[in-house]
Amino acid sequence: MPGDTILKGVGLRLLAIFFLSTMSALVKLAETRGATLFETMFWRQFCALPVVVAFVAMGPGLATLRTRRFGAHLGRSAVGLLGMVFTFGSVLLLPLAEATTFQFTVPIFATILGALILREPTGWQRWSAVLVGFAGVLIVAQPGAGHHVTPFGAVIGLLAALFVAIVAILLRQLGRTENSGTTVFWFSLLSLPPLALLYAFNLKPHDAATWAILVSIGLVGGMGQIALTAALRHAPVAVVVPMDYSGLVWATLYGWMLFGLLPGSATWLGAPVIVASGLFIVWREHRLGRQKVAAASAIEDA
Repeated sequence: MPGDTILKGVGLRLLAIFFLSTMSALVKLAETRGATLFETMFWRQFCALPVVVAFVAMGPGLATLRTRRFGAHLGRSAVGLLGMVFTFGSVLLLPLAEATTFQFTVPIFATILGALILREPTGWQRWSAVLVGFAGVLIVAQPGAGHHVTPFGAVIGLLAALFVAIVAILLRQLGRTENSGTTVFWFSLLSLPPLALLYAFNLKPHDAATWAILVSIGLVGGMGQIALTAALRHAPVAVVVPMDYSGLVWATLYGWMLFGLLPGSATWLGAPVIVASGLFIVWREHRLGRQKVAAASAIEDA
């Protein structure tokens, strides 16, 4: 890929992480003003839907929203909805920096799921990276230490990362026939009925500022999703994924500005371990992918 195209992909990924980090901060801010988990989830999907539709309309066209794989979209939406419960729940239960740090375990879970479910070959190097990553998790969580990362919050944070990895596998399978805009649209649409039902039991009056925050959660989240999708059009996964770790910078900044919290010493020690583990896994995947392409080209040339 041309250098300017790759730079555009990196820039879009950084923008996406900024949007999604901002969304997490708004979720936590809404909770301090009385909004419930299911309220924030409903408004996240409801307000993101028109953003996604507009993106598809300006890109591949609304005709691409038609699908013959409704069942697959339904399954992806069910898993994604449960994953959203854990993702938003971790933001509410943990300081922003710690919730973000647990999200960095996604490559670790992706490696485990790839080996166990997809039967992908996984050598000792990647298994070693998995063990190192979980060592970093133990440093951050400090079981039994009695600090601000509770065991329950740590479990929810890890479950959030696990479900992100599961969704990634489902998206890989859906991506064989569906474009990304179609998948995001159906997830947003199909998740609204159950969320609306849950929201009906959690209706609350709010002031204008809280309503503005709830609407912003959806708009910012939708823009973040679009930027994530667009980044992969311009640069390979191995190039853009390391940009995700910039989320810790935004989480630390928002945590300090909005809630007066800075990451604890355990997070400063454990986060680099988890990041290093994830970066090695991504690099290893990229290297193996290039080797497969080179081997295939050699066979064709023979």
